[in-house]
Amino acid sequence: MLVVSKSTQSLTDNHFQNFARFLRPGDCLILNNTKVFPARLHGRRNHAQGAEVEVFLLKSLNAQETDWQCLVRPGKRTRKGDHILFRPDLTAQVLEHGEFGERTIRFSSEKPVPALLEEIGETPLPPYIHPTPNNTDKTRYQTVFAQHRGSVAAPTAGLHFTPQILDACRAAGADIAYVTLHVGLGTFAPLRAENISEIELHEEYFEIAEPDAARMRAARRRVCVGTTTVRTIETAMLRGGLHPMQGQTNLFIHPGYHFLATDALLTNFHLPQSSLLMLVSAFAGYDLTMRAYHHAVEQKYRFFSYGDCIFIEGTCNET
Repeated sequence: MLVVSKSTQSLTDNHFQNFARFLRPGDCLILNNTKVFPARLHGRRNHAQGAEVEVFLLKSLNAQETDWQCLVRPGKRTRKGDHILFRPDLTAQVLEHGEFGERTIRFSSEKPVPALLEEIGETPLPPYIHPTPNNTDKTRYQTVFAQHRGSVAAPTAGLHFTPQILDACRAAGADIAYVTLHVGLGTFAPLRAENISEIELHEEYFEIAEPDAARMRAARRRVCVGTTTVRTIETAMLRGGLHPMQGQTNLFIHPGYHFLATDALLTNFHLPQSSLLMLVSAFAGYDLTMRAYHHAVEQKYRFFSYGDCIFIEGTCNET
């Protein structure tokens, strides 16, 4: 774990097992309790001997989970009106073609679709993790506090925590609050426009419940675990404050944004040219962020989902 101080502009190498030492009485540690579902499916186009098709589910469009927004590979060969056969009791039809390659599909089955998706779907591991997903990934690629099913990728900063470390955080005097943001295309899609003002993220569902909102309001310092929790509580502040609410957010945080609720941030090391790295740069400042990343490369920190983390200490008044 790389510890970054905004006030002193310092970088300190440490270990995540010591994370609780950096918490103070009155802190509120904010965690995203979303749960990853097996979103990657394999089928064949139009008939049992047709070309292989991979479907990556992004967002359910109805309560029965028959209609979905998804990505399809190979996309150019999968057109509106095509059928995808997953197995004899589950097929899907392509209904719409989106602007950035997304598809809207409708599943057909005599059985409940959610149960079938859980049965045949694969854990959507990031593309740079090469082994074929297996049953252990359904547990390993989840936080220990995952509760509400709906994400296509884990909130990776939360993967560092164990029950023992959470207990240590409580022992240090920190309260713990949960939010839900279902990770979708808005979190991990590459930025497509060169001009920041032209970038618009895809919407993702979020929810804040009581008494979590009360814990966050009462905190002396709000310590966000992951960029998804930052986007959730900053969205709430822009919509009236840290109160119970639910809805969709496409909040894009980039340098120049004035933080309203976030006082400290624990996150992983992110891909270049991503909205995640831009959020970190907005919070820590561009120069300090670049120093931290160069240091991490020199010290051989591990990047991305199963990698190391960076803890940025600061206050919203400093930003």
